[in-house]
Amino acid sequence: MSTLIQLTLRYLPRTLLQPFAGIASRFFRIVYKGDNYQCPICQMKFRKLLPHGRLQPRENALCPNCLSLERHRLLWLFLKNKTNFFEQSLKVLHFAPEICLINRFNKQKNLEYCTADLESPWAMDKFDIQEIPYNQNTFDVVLCNHVMEHIDDDLKAMKEIYRILKPGGWAIIQSPQDLSLEVTYEDTSITTPFEREKAFGQSDHLRLYGLDYGQRLKQAGFQVTEDDFVKKLDDELIKFFCVPEDEIIYYCQKI
Repeated sequence: MSTLIQLTLRYLPRTLLQPFAGIASRFFRIVYKGDNYQCPICQMKFRKLLPHGRLQPRENALCPNCLSLERHRLLWLFLKNKTNFFEQSLKVLHFAPEICLINRFNKQKNLEYCTADLESPWAMDKFDIQEIPYNQNTFDVVLCNHVMEHIDDDLKAMKEIYRILKPGGWAIIQSPQDLSLEVTYEDTSITTPFEREKAFGQSDHLRLYGLDYGQRLKQAGFQVTEDDFVKKLDDELIKFFCVPEDEIIYYCQKI
């Protein structure tokens, strides 16, 4: 039974995985209980985390309780340690909201918290990020995690996020990135799901960002800080929280 559920969690798309969270977590938070690793989001400790990923499954990737992935745990730590997200009164828009974060952000009394996505059942509002139906200068913070690689016109989407931010506001806009690539890899002739998975890592991805990702964000108007926050963490903490060792946080300000 546990092997079947592990395979389901590993290969099921996250759009289908998130509704499965309640059933899976009740089972795995007991079976995997231990002290080797901790999810900083739900605060639970485990002897190991679950593997996740289709082409190259990653060990210790998925929290058995809240189903956070490495990038979610790193975002949480960054928000806690490098921003005023949990203290200051802020109006927040969260694109493609993850189930491991939604309820926790909703409970933050300092936040006016809104969620949006084109399809997600967890989002309050449904719309295309390339055509955001909010007035300019509306939000203090925008969170957008692993969205841009799905978007036809990513620069247009970035400009829309810039437009709706208040002056002085900030966004964290993360995407899958290959740090060995100097330039983002795009090829519009690649159209089938199988070809896109081979080229870009997932069947619904339209590009694979390289080291020029920050420059693309700057084209939208942002002042971009490419923060190597994870490099400043103790090695033992990186292992304990199971966060990616080389991910860059793209902290984008509207000056």
